[in-house]
Amino acid sequence: MKKVFAFVAMMGLLTFGVNQTINAQETEQAPAVEGVAANDSIAADSIAAADTEETEFSEETTEKQGLHKTIKVKFIEGSAGFMSLVAIAMIFGLALCIERIIFLSLSEINSKKLLEDIQAALEKGDVEGAKAICRDTRGPVASICYQGMLRIDEGLDVVERSVVSYGSVQASNLEKNLSWITLFIAMSPSLGFLGTVIGMVQAFDDIQKAGDISPNVVAGGMKVALITTIFGIIVALILQVFYNYILSKVEGLNTDMEDSSVSLLDIIMKYNLKFKK
Repeated sequence: MKKVFAFVAMMGLLTFGVNQTINAQETEQAPAVEGVAANDSIAADSIAAADTEETEFSEETTEKQGLHKTIKVKFIEGSAGFMSLVAIAMIFGLALCIERIIFLSLSEINSKKLLEDIQAALEKGDVEGAKAICRDTRGPVASICYQGMLRIDEGLDVVERSVVSYGSVQASNLEKNLSWITLFIAMSPSLGFLGTVIGMVQAFDDIQKAGDISPNVVAGGMKVALITTIFGIIVALILQVFYNYILSKVEGLNTDMEDSSVSLLDIIMKYNLKFKK
């Protein structure tokens, strides 16, 4: 009897354990299933987002290509001869602007530090060292200082005349090719206006041939007139912006040269008072 009760008790415990194990497995599988479903949802969202981004990118690329194609078409419609002249004026004008900007940027130095180094050398009586400092430094300010140091033994008046004369030469070098830039600025809208006049003449020729003033007859010549004018004005505006920027840099360098010349004369005067009594 005891064995029967023990057997029944053992079967009950085994049944309870199996049920607990099954319940635990079902509980673990439920989040797993939910996780798979969530992953599937995330993947679907990612695919949708990727499709949306791809669509936006395609639309953006199409817009860019459309703009480029539009400019190309308008360039051809504006009479290739005059539009080519406007494009050549823009290319040469931008090339000169870039060359001047690079040259002026390389001409800018820390003139205050240069003068401090020259003063430190002259306080020691090292004229050759001061000359070497000027010679090894780029830019118009250093060149002017070097010309002054070459005549330091000839008196302050000679140094001043030398600095002023060489300063004028350096100022002319800074303004080199600016007249050509102004020429291209003036040429661009002029070529556009010339294309406008020719387009108007073409429109009147078409009216004369057709014997009618319908919009279809006039539209071709008017389109050429307007397109050439627009492109000419745009090129002139672009070159004008670069030209004004170059002028501002030239003015800044001229002011720097004048200030440095005055400071150099003061330094040389102190040198003469100290070593040439």
